Order: sequence, then C-alpha cells, then structure tokens
Amino acid sequence: MTETVTGPKSYFPSIEAKYGKSIDEWIAALRPLAGQKHMEQVAFLKEHGMGHGHANALVHVFRAEHDGA
Repeated sequence: MTETVTGPKSYFPSIEAKYGKSIDEWIAALRPLAGQKHMEQVAFLKEHGMGHGHANALVHVFRAEHDGA
C-alpha cells in the first residue's frame, strides 16, 4: 500500500517535472546557503526560475530535514 504524501513534499513530483532537476539536485544547490534566512533561500531558487510556492516548499524541507536552517 502506498502512503499519500502531504505537506511540502507533495510538491516534489511537480517540482521535478517542471524544472527538470531532481530534489536531490535542488537540495545540493541550496547547501551553500545553509544558515541563511528562509526568504533568502527562497529568493535564490526564484532567481533560478522556480515559482514562489515551489521554492517555499523546497526550502521548508531543506531547513527541516537537511540542516539548512
């Protein structure tokens, strides 16, 4: 049985499809920004063509699960 993904991670399939990179690649791109403010990290992703909602979801997971805060 497959578990339904909710919350910010529910955006991950559409982020990968729309922007052509895996979530791991986006997390790696964010890694040098670890410790910066949430909105600075979001702005970085938006500068790379990502929409605000997708960027916000990815940064949320980066900060919570990948030592990005």
